[in-house]
Amino acid sequence: MCPSCAAEAETRRKALLAALPDRKVQEDLALKERSERSKRLILTTETSAHDLVIAERLGVVAAECVFGMHLFKDLFAEMRDLFGGRSEAVQNTLKDARKVALEELRSEAAELGADAVIGVDLDYSEISGGGKSMLFLVASGTAVKLKGTT
Repeated sequence: MCPSCAAEAETRRKALLAALPDRKVQEDLALKERSERSKRLILTTETSAHDLVIAERLGVVAAECVFGMHLFKDLFAEMRDLFGGRSEAVQNTLKDARKVALEELRSEAAELGADAVIGVDLDYSEISGGGKSMLFLVASGTAVKLKGTT
């Protein structure tokens, strides 16, 4: 590389390095803004909520979660099935799966700039085989922008 080109490359490298902290700060601010927007985002199972005026439909959003049902949960669930009663371990796994899936659904909708997700649907399935079982949960809905929001 000629001395002139080397000096120019060094100048560009320094400029890029100087811009990195600003870029990192901007990325952190954007992430924080999406997180805050996600917390305010409305989720509803209604497909036409009368109190929400939809300005624009942004598209379908979905979140998929898979949770392992370890040996003890399986064993206790089988015993509850045999003798009757509720399985608190399985219920807690279902609750955790629902919370995680809805939070991921919120996050995906927030990335699109949505204000709400309507028509939220939760579909549970079990994946089992080889002595192992897992809970599969899909949360989906339509991300929308509401009138009167920025």
